Amino acid sequence: MKPKVYVTYPISNEVEAFLSKSCDVQKWEGDGEIPRDLLLKEISDVEGLYTSRNTGGVVDEELLINAPNLKVISTVSVGYNHFDVEAMNKHEVIGTNTPEVLDETVADLAFSLILSTARRIVELDRYVKEGNWQSDTKYQETYGKDVHSSTLGIIGMGRIGEAIARRAKFGFNMDVLYYNRNRKPEAEEKFGAEYCDLESLLTHSDFVVLMTPLTPETFQIIGAKEFKLMKESAIFINVSRGQTVDENALIQALENKEIYGAGLDVFELEPVEVDNPLLKMPNVVAVPHIGSATARTEEAMAMRAAENTVAVLTGKEPIDRIS
Repeated sequence: MKPKVYVTYPISNEVEAFLSKSCDVQKWEGDGEIPRDLLLKEISDVEGLYTSRNTGGVVDEELLINAPNLKVISTVSVGYNHFDVEAMNKHEVIGTNTPEVLDETVADLAFSLILSTARRIVELDRYVKEGNWQSDTKYQETYGKDVHSSTLGIIGMGRIGEAIARRAKFGFNMDVLYYNRNRKPEAEEKFGAEYCDLESLLTHSDFVVLMTPLTPETFQIIGAKEFKLMKESAIFINVSRGQTVDENALIQALENKEIYGAGLDVFELEPVEVDNPLLKMPNVVAVPHIGSATARTEEAMAMRAAENTVAVLTGKEPIDRIS
């Protein structure tokens, strides 16, 4: 008899076929996130839960008590702050995520935000489309900032941070500074990256990219003090989590011209509220948490989660165990 798996995340026919070879697959096929009460009912007898940070809600004590047969919960995401890992360990439920497969895609997005903010792409696209480009337009009005041969500071030199550093060094001849819990000698050798404390990075960087996971230690790691340390010409990029930044402090820093601009993939509250002042600022490029949002990468993440699920339910060690 195949183990039962409940799927809250939309999957392709290929991923479903892979899961179905080893598991009895049941799926939520409604719109949006499955209602909590229905989820608790559906997983009462399953051994695997296949989900994501946006489609299954939090994994907590209540959920685990309602699913006594659970052996594995696989999330189609790198972040797993929706998992109560301590509770999962208590109930002996293995958790898995999907790192690595999205590294290059997220690094592409980080550089897209760097370039579009520095060269004012979104602002000037609107400028042209609204008919403001005239024969007497002063060319200086369209000036942006050079990316090449400038200094990039990366806060959080994980795999994605290294992918960003590679693009910076070899694609744009940038000097790379980084701040991390641990030094990365290999990154220093490969990319000429220079390890420094956070204050030095903020003081000397033309572009600051925040790439840390959200933990109690990184909650609002960037706030008013940190923005004041940055150059007035600096551009701040956040592709980590919205809660790693004091958003009010970011708004004030931009309003007070303490920094030049910002490129944001994440916000403190998501979806971002329409009256958020950041959305009214021409020097802010905002996108809707699309770090891994390409068809190829999302499919690769979905298949990786399926592989992790099947591994546990067939008595093997998953590729990406987090608990």
